[in-house]
Amino acid sequence: MHRPLLYLDVDGPLNPFAAKPERRPEGYTTHRMKPEGWIAQHPGTPLAHVKPLRVWLNPDHGPRLLQLGDTYDLVWATTWGTDANTFIAPVLGLPELPVVEWPTMHDAGPRGTFWKTRHLVAHAAGRPFAWVDDDLGQTDRAYVSAYHDGFALLHHVDARRGLLEADFAALDAFARSPHSSEA
Repeated sequence: MHRPLLYLDVDGPLNPFAAKPERRPEGYTTHRMKPEGWIAQHPGTPLAHVKPLRVWLNPDHGPRLLQLGDTYDLVWATTWGTDANTFIAPVLGLPELPVVEWPTMHDAGPRGTFWKTRHLVAHAAGRPFAWVDDDLGQTDRAYVSAYHDGFALLHHVDARRGLLEADFAALDAFARSPHSSEA
């Protein structure tokens, strides 16, 4: 018996980047960060001249995710990579989490899926999982259904709002369902 994995994306679920720039969502705090991936997008620019990335984070999400950590194994599934442990985890009060290492990023996925989908199916290796991301759709659900032997919850989060109470409730319900611990 394995606990399900909970794959966490940063931008969208934890950082509601698509909210109107002048309207930070309630409960969020503003942080200025220069993760390696952001710096890499500005080649040739001296580090001091790279404008920091604006990131909105809700400190209440940390304790909620830690509660879910009682029933899930939390894993970063984000383009932030290990920078999620350096920049995001401390703000939310999370411990260092395992990170999905992407063999390729941003290349088209099979059958119109999001590029992360096939990599997460491979990473899960049949183990039940829930995945929160803002780039999920029906083609991803169909792909996971066809190629993943375990149960899975692909949970879309609105990138304008981030994780809400209903999202946490859905994740909790999936983790406590009888089929989520089968593998």
